[in-house]
Amino acid sequence: MNDINILGIESSCDETAAAVIRNGREVRSNIISSQIAIHTEYGGVVPEIASRKHLEKIDDVVSLALKEADCTFDDIDAIAVTYGPGLVGALLVGVAEAKALSFALNKPLIGVHHIEGHISANYIENKDLEPPFACLIVSGGHTHLVMVEDYGKYEIVGRSRDDAAGEAFDKVARAVGLGYPGGPKVDNAARTGDPHAIEFPRGVVAGNPYDFSFSGIKSAVLNHINKAKMTGTEINIPDLCASFQEAVTDSLVSRAINLCKERGIKKLAIAGGVASNSHIRSRLESECKENGIRFYRPSPVLCTDNAAMIGCAGYYEYLKGLRDGLELNACPNLKLGER
Repeated sequence: MNDINILGIESSCDETAAAVIRNGREVRSNIISSQIAIHTEYGGVVPEIASRKHLEKIDDVVSLALKEADCTFDDIDAIAVTYGPGLVGALLVGVAEAKALSFALNKPLIGVHHIEGHISANYIENKDLEPPFACLIVSGGHTHLVMVEDYGKYEIVGRSRDDAAGEAFDKVARAVGLGYPGGPKVDNAARTGDPHAIEFPRGVVAGNPYDFSFSGIKSAVLNHINKAKMTGTEINIPDLCASFQEAVTDSLVSRAINLCKERGIKKLAIAGGVASNSHIRSRLESECKENGIRFYRPSPVLCTDNAAMIGCAGYYEYLKGLRDGLELNACPNLKLGER
């Protein structure tokens, strides 16, 4: 069988990215142009600015991906692009680029679900990983617990009913003055804190033991800060961050491990930007070891938004014969498993 090279394009939020993936699991290039420095000034992603920066960078990023992979468009078999979910203006830039290239080069076009891309990041570094397995997806916009039944086939077992975990990290970081992006800053501050200094609530959702809720934890943190300010009490930021992070980690890890035990699953993966959190990774690793579960996690660069994961997911869609036409459009609220 000849090698299959997929050009992946990702622009769902504030990273403009392109990558060349060979046979689904080999990264020939992975170029990421980050906008973090720009959006830090505003305390979060400004959609209009993100879209404009994508427009400025997209052609250069694609060219760099081809150059680093030491290939040309002639070597590319198909173009995979994130078409949802995400910021609509940002998504449109990547989708327009992919459609233009598909039309001009007469190459197949494959729309990829952003969260499916995050799950697929695990295939890149874990060559032995094959479905079925459980996957905990933790990002700025999504918190899902899913069964990966096959490539591109998912059962959503649990999801957040309110804030995503990453969203809660960002809001807490802002409230204590750490700034944006919140996840890495809270993780770093928590390293010297006591995770049991403050007992924050663990959200429980009636009706589904695998669903998540983080709005209560976030509100409890804000109430703690407000009470400290009203009473003139000094806030110990490392302790607060460590205690908050411990509460979120407990919620995530307990559900993931319980699902594996209940269903007799021996493989658990983690995916998404918050999957790079050192405490969450460490707790999952130790609890998986305790329970005889094989734990899979991408390295941090493949947890955050990137195009290598999109190329990987696109490869498996390509093998199944799935193709999109030039009518492909951005779908900002696309659900996992939908096409």
